[in-house]
Amino acid sequence: MNKLFGWEDTIVALATPPGIGAIGVIRLSGSNAFPIINALFSSKDLLNKPSHTLHVGLIKEDENLIDEVVVSLFKGPKSYTGEDVVEISCHGSPYVQQQVVQACVHKGARIAKPGEYTQRAFLNGKLDLTQAEAVADLIASNTSAAQKTALYNIRGGFSQVLRALREQLISFSALIELELDFSQEDVAFADRKQFYQIIQSAQITTAQLLQSFQLGNVIKNGISVAIIGKPNAGKSTLLNTLLNENRAIVSDIAGTTRDTIEELLNIKGILFRLIDTAGIREHSTDTIELVGIERSLEKMRSADVVLYIFDVDEISREELVAISAQLKVNKNTLLLVGNKADIIPEKVIHQKFSGVEGIQFISAKDNVGIEEVKNILFASTVNELPATESVIITNARHYEALQQVKVSLNDIEQGLNNQIPGDLLALDIRRCLHYISEITGDISNEDVLDFIFSKFCIGK
Repeated sequence: MNKLFGWEDTIVALATPPGIGAIGVIRLSGSNAFPIINALFSSKDLLNKPSHTLHVGLIKEDENLIDEVVVSLFKGPKSYTGEDVVEISCHGSPYVQQQVVQACVHKGARIAKPGEYTQRAFLNGKLDLTQAEAVADLIASNTSAAQKTALYNIRGGFSQVLRALREQLISFSALIELELDFSQEDVAFADRKQFYQIIQSAQITTAQLLQSFQLGNVIKNGISVAIIGKPNAGKSTLLNTLLNENRAIVSDIAGTTRDTIEELLNIKGILFRLIDTAGIREHSTDTIELVGIERSLEKMRSADVVLYIFDVDEISREELVAISAQLKVNKNTLLLVGNKADIIPEKVIHQKFSGVEGIQFISAKDNVGIEEVKNILFASTVNELPATESVIITNARHYEALQQVKVSLNDIEQGLNNQIPGDLLALDIRRCLHYISEITGDISNEDVLDFIFSKFCIGK
């Protein structure tokens, strides 16, 4: 590792969330990790203890007793970072944790930068960049789908796909380069027909990866759903029923909801960000309500899904058709939900709105039709999650690089079709390899790495 950037330092940080808890874990990593802990651990000499062992004893700084702890030893390269690593499990008092960290600093460690442990693991070859970024995704995951996707990438699922693609391109590129060395002899080492098949296979793989990003973005960031409608249509009641709690105030007074309320709903492993908005009406004279209406319109325009809820007794078929046509202009997914269906006979409702497709009739107050609304939300945006583990792109950086890989592969294919010289074909192959390596981190620069790992928490 480059000493100019302080990689020779021994770093220390709290690895568990700050705050009061049963225990807190403090992590040391670097060449002086063992000497530092040995200077503080009064119970026994740890310098000659084997790796992957636990030791109970007292932490002292000079004569000041700090805590009774459990020390875990991991000798490099068999550790997370590839360096000597020590983990100190102390009691979960923020004061005690800070005392332990400061004692390590006094003995020569420095406070770790955000993501520096994982960055060191990457620089020491323990992880490639896609796996390192998946660590951050796993930490941030809050649904089963996000967890499974991140775990699969940590275990190298995405890396294996890229590695296979890269190796095929490198092997053919080497043969092209060899032909260039023997250009005077006019010999051919590379089988163009075989390479054409490789490129076509690579194009299919790249297209599948790019296509998965839409689902990956949903898994990682969720789906925003703006619940809109006229005052007293039942927006807040629907939100409360979906969440199974009284989150929004419900009353018969028009304009009760003055501002947007956002809550999360997990449907089959996908997070839906439900946004309860102020009722939209044209002739309000209330200044605060008007501000709320404008915010509702802003949320509607930016949402992935617009759920328009209406009172089946208060709206005509013609008005609903006109509103539906107006809402579809925004290019969101539009769902129509007819509320208070319990007050009108089912036959009358279907006659009243005949010809208007895609309406889900519910009674938000009586919890009728709510599961159907959830199923429609899921089906209209996700449809279904992969039945087995598969590579799903969740990172915008990967998506942008894969777009360039796609362009490069198309250029290679076009070059093969046009039978361009080997030196020009080699340039296109190198460009494609460049973008693949950019994803895995085989080529990178310090600024890019610092930006990526700065998004991590301090102790990771």
